[in-house]
Amino acid sequence: MKITANIPDDIINDIQEYTGGKNLTESIVMVLADWLYGKRIAILNERIAKNPIDFHEEMSESIRTPATRTPATRTQTIIE
Repeated sequence: MKITANIPDDIINDIQEYTGGKNLTESIVMVLADWLYGKRIAILNERIAKNPIDFHEEMSESIRTPATRTPATRTQTIIE
């Protein structure tokens, strides 16, 4: 999308310096993408603060405990 925007030169200069973009368009796209990423994280954090994730100990334990299969068992399963 093409746009026309009146952005102060000092802001443009800082954007180009800090992003290292090849040109002004790339630099502005990088800044906007970073801003959106930060905003999405902030929204996610707000949602989690309002409705925290509830971990059940028995579920956590089953995830942490690796399966106790032996190589022979795996081979037999593949053959069968």
